[in-house]
Amino acid sequence: MNTSARIAVLGAGAWGTALACALAPRLETLLWARDARQAEAMRDTHRNARYLPEVDLPRALAVTADLRGALSGARLLIAATPVAGLRALLAQMRAVPEHAPVVWLCKGFEQGSGLLPHQIVAETLGAQARCGALSGPSFAVEVARGLPCALTLAARDGSFARDTAALLHGGRLRVYFSDDLVGVEIGGAVKNVMAIAVGISDGLGLGQNARAALITRGLAEMTRLGVALGGTRETFMGLAGAGDLILTTTGDLSRNRRVGLELARGARLDEILAALGHVAEGVGSAREVARLAVRHGVEMPVAEAVLGVIEGRMSAPLAVESLLARDPKRETRDASE
Repeated sequence: MNTSARIAVLGAGAWGTALACALAPRLETLLWARDARQAEAMRDTHRNARYLPEVDLPRALAVTADLRGALSGARLLIAATPVAGLRALLAQMRAVPEHAPVVWLCKGFEQGSGLLPHQIVAETLGAQARCGALSGPSFAVEVARGLPCALTLAARDGSFARDTAALLHGGRLRVYFSDDLVGVEIGGAVKNVMAIAVGISDGLGLGQNARAALITRGLAEMTRLGVALGGTRETFMGLAGAGDLILTTTGDLSRNRRVGLELARGARLDEILAALGHVAEGVGSAREVARLAVRHGVEMPVAEAVLGVIEGRMSAPLAVESLLARDPKRETRDASE
């Protein structure tokens, strides 16, 4: 890859638009929108009125609704759909022979199958597909405005991770690389569940001490599950683990944190999600995290409490009481405890 390569960002939601905005001043970048009317409006107004109305799009950023054209002319594809839309997008990509390598931005599990994004890619594009995940602490509006951001590009192919990170790195976007694809994806999925937990705590007015405790124990749970699934412990101390967890649990722009705040106030989940207007991946991820924890014998009491509230089996105050009532244990660095 080289710096003259064209990047096609597939999906004109908030995060896809933001990343396209960050790349366009340095790289030839094309943003694909599924809705032709949305694409036309973005070209005319230089704004994404639905998903990122606060930011003017760079004049250098091209916008299209022609997926085949976007695929056939690109050297790198960035899939910017939610997990729920990834499989359908990948199926459309297969129609273009010899398409470019793909990197995805989504975090979480596919509902029904419980698969992580890299597993969906393997099923649709094949196990040999050149691909990876771009993850880390990143609020879309800040990236779009050109504020500093650091991310991790993870792929099982270490050379692909290194080269792709080098391509995307620049300006105020710092991109590290990793070969721990599983660890990076687990970090991105579990931190959303923990953000709901912290939102519940903050919504109940339990204070900053409780917030710090939940973040710390949430990191321990994330690490235990990630290591059990084949991730590397060090990954969870980095951008895609602790970094993303800290941002999502404390930042007011976090959708999953907002879900927790509203649950603490007694709002119904369906009403919360309808008012949100965006996907909160932590809601679906909570079920899959709990299922994986049982399957692999991993203790995850915070995640279980979040699921209990989401499913209506316990109130937010009762979930907190259940965590406080747990027996004391030795704090340890061993991810198996």
